[in-house]
This record gives sequence, C-alpha cells and structure tokens, in this order.
Amino acid sequence: MDIKKVTVEFCWLDSGQCRDDIEAPAYKTPLAAGMDICAAVTEPLTISPGDIVLVPTALGVALPAGYEMQVRPRSGLAVKHGVTVVNSPGTIDADYRGEIKITLINLGKQPFTVNRGDRIAQLVVAPVCKAVFIEVKKLGKTDRGTGGFGHTGV
Repeated sequence: MDIKKVTVEFCWLDSGQCRDDIEAPAYKTPLAAGMDICAAVTEPLTISPGDIVLVPTALGVALPAGYEMQVRPRSGLAVKHGVTVVNSPGTIDADYRGEIKITLINLGKQPFTVNRGDRIAQLVVAPVCKAVFIEVKKLGKTDRGTGGFGHTGV
C-alpha cells in the first residue's frame, strides 16, 4: 500500500532547547495515522480531577495549503488515567504559525502529572475541503429523515 506523504515544516520555538530532551513528532509504526507530541513543560504539571490545563509543546508548524493538523487524545492516557484532549479533535489550520498547545482535561479520579517530554496527544495531518453552502427551499428526503440522537436504537 502506498501512503501519500505531505511535507510539514516545523521548528522549536524555545531557542532549540527541546532538541536535547523532547522528541519531534514521529510515527511509531509504519501504518500509524497519528504522531505523538510531547509536553514542553519546564516543571511537572499536576492536573487535578476535573481540571483543564493548556500544555506547551514548544513546537510550531507550517502546514501546506489544503491540509489541517488534528490534535487527538492518546488512547493509553484516556483509558489508564482518564486524561484526554478537551476539544477533540482540535484543529491547527494551515495558516497558524504559533506554538501548538494541548488542552488536557483530567476526567479520572486521581491527580495526573505531566512531565517534560511526556507524550500527551497525537497529531494527524488530514486534507481539507471547503464547503460551499447553497440555500434551498427544501432538503431532499432520505430513509433516516429527521430522526435524531439514538432514533435507530441501541
């Protein structure tokens, strides 16, 4: 299987300090969809149950036009500790050049500590299409119709 590759430029936004102790995003297996991104906290950051924090990564990216970078939770953190990304998936637009920061929430029952270099989220690069909304008088019919949440059963 041939997987399409897209070039994404990145730089460390903390004068290069991260090169020594924080890994750049990278795929851990050949067919992985997401790359882990690491915390660039200067000291351990404890997230109490129910708290939301903004975790720095010291990483900036330049995505090509027509792509976004999605920020998604790491399944291990979610299952083992109840720690997840608040606005999942978060979107990094192609024209954003600031630091990527990860919004984490602790939904678990115990405090969770983020240390420098910890893998805290995944990044997925995805193509973007632009929608053109056209107003119509009436929408076409479907088998589902207007049935909402849970209308097809459990």
